[in-house]
Amino acid sequence: MSNDKRKGPVLGFFSALWSGITWLRRTLANLLFILIIVIVVVALGQRETDVLPERFALHLTPHGQLVDQRQPVDPLAALAGNDSRHGETLVRDLVHAINRGAKDDRVTHLVLDLNELTGGGISKLREVGQALENFKQAGKPIIALGDEYMQDQYYLASYADTIYLHDMGHVLLTGYASHRLYLKEAIDKLGINFHIFRAGKFKDAVEPFTRNDMSDASRQHNSQWLNSLWDHYTSRVEALRSLPVGAVNDLIANSDRALAEARGDAAQMALNAGLVDKVASRQQTRAELIELFGYDKQADSFQSVDWYRYLGHEKHLPLPGKSYVGLINATGPIYEGEQPPATVGSDTLIQLLRQVRDDSSIKALVIRIDSPGGSAFASEVIRAEIVTTRDAGIPVIVSMGSVAASGGYWIATAADEIWALPTTITGSIGVFSLIPTLEESLKKLGIHSDGVSTTPLAGALNPTRPLTEDAARVMQLSVDSIYQRFLSTVAESRGLTLEQVDRIGQGRVWSGARAAELGLVDKLGTLEDALAAAAQYAELDGWEIREISPPLTPTEQLLQQLAGVGVTLPMPDVLGQWQALGKYLPSAKLWDFAPRQVYAHCLGCGLVE
Repeated sequence: MSNDKRKGPVLGFFSALWSGITWLRRTLANLLFILIIVIVVVALGQRETDVLPERFALHLTPHGQLVDQRQPVDPLAALAGNDSRHGETLVRDLVHAINRGAKDDRVTHLVLDLNELTGGGISKLREVGQALENFKQAGKPIIALGDEYMQDQYYLASYADTIYLHDMGHVLLTGYASHRLYLKEAIDKLGINFHIFRAGKFKDAVEPFTRNDMSDASRQHNSQWLNSLWDHYTSRVEALRSLPVGAVNDLIANSDRALAEARGDAAQMALNAGLVDKVASRQQTRAELIELFGYDKQADSFQSVDWYRYLGHEKHLPLPGKSYVGLINATGPIYEGEQPPATVGSDTLIQLLRQVRDDSSIKALVIRIDSPGGSAFASEVIRAEIVTTRDAGIPVIVSMGSVAASGGYWIATAADEIWALPTTITGSIGVFSLIPTLEESLKKLGIHSDGVSTTPLAGALNPTRPLTEDAARVMQLSVDSIYQRFLSTVAESRGLTLEQVDRIGQGRVWSGARAAELGLVDKLGTLEDALAAAAQYAELDGWEIREISPPLTPTEQLLQQLAGVGVTLPMPDVLGQWQALGKYLPSAKLWDFAPRQVYAHCLGCGLVE
């Protein structure tokens, strides 16, 4: 008896239908694969015929936010044309293009178009600025273009020899501020009880839930690091633009008078103040650049080479026996387990560190930390794995980005050396735990909780019931214990006493420059400086950088290459402190008595306006 007869007509029909669907699926998959191969062949053929001019201006067009690590991307969506690559710009790519152009005899000028740059923070701007300074020292001029300049844009523009501003544009300098929403009155109206446990007088991450305004202690230490960052900004701009000391603050304080003298013309006011060199329309600017560099008929603009195209001509050949300095990005809040890019997952980072140890060609490692912290437990797990990597004979250098505070600093303590930028936000040595209970909210709705327990702690952290005194004591003891562990970890790694660390701890936030004076940081410098230091530790003469990232499948690798490794737009930092804690609050672990409920997190560190 045949199989079809045994199955019957109905089963036979569905079997044939499924076979047809399977055939169609395989056919479409094969067609897609053939299409990808054709695209690759065409792309490679175009690259082979793309020859750069003998002399050209390098055209830099950073888009979106400057970042150390891009957020996740769907390669298939990017391949379909939804390419959001320009939502973010990798600082390392930008710095590499500028430094390479400084040494390339074909590159005569750098044209820095800042119209699409939305920001990135003073520390990332400083790293790009250092590369621009290197370019100028090579005897090559820089031209900055902008319809208008916001604060971050203008910082980079100030490195240029010539700054163009649209005749209806402006330069908006305002200073730095850090503001948060304080929620206590709203929380009281909702009947939510937030039980706060913290170690550190200045650990103000929980203040929005307990106050309606900023405490004096918080105001004091936040003012300190904000003023330090702004002092760097103003002094750098004034030096680059040959302005008198204090000129930027004077202009901001008297902007109404300066604007009145320019008859309300903001572009003219910027020109009068020496902030820009030329005020012109787009057409006038285009004509001057064409006269300087020549006309590109295809682009209908001045002759130049886009920096993406320029970097695409660089060839990296993995040769046997070559030595590498590994680079791991630890970007974003710190969580347990495996996490996607732009967050730091303890298990994810451990896997990367093990990749480094398993690769004999990697002789040293740099960990780039750009994180406000997060889970104290995850931070300690990562720190211990870094120590294991060092014990395996691989030197480890930490390079701090915009922020490496709280749990971010906890991780850094495991390194052979800690490098920071003068404007890095770091420190915040302190911990906290926050437990909301809803008994008052439920009571307003006529809902009551009651029952029996076998011990004083059974059900003590149930959010529908009041927090018991026994449970509160346990939580505070846990927080105090982890703070002491944080102190001892820092003291041992930095050669300080517990008392010294406690004095500079207590949740205080420091600038990188001040942290170096206090002994929390070894040296000040950029990521490039840290990479060179790591190579020196390993006594390497010739070496290259290898970025360590989670392994992709062959299909993912191919799709990302075809898509140009697109990115997604960063989320706006609205209610930043609430969003950050909101990622912890829904977790089931919140209701456990465990160190995993204690956070080394600096919420205010990311709220600079």
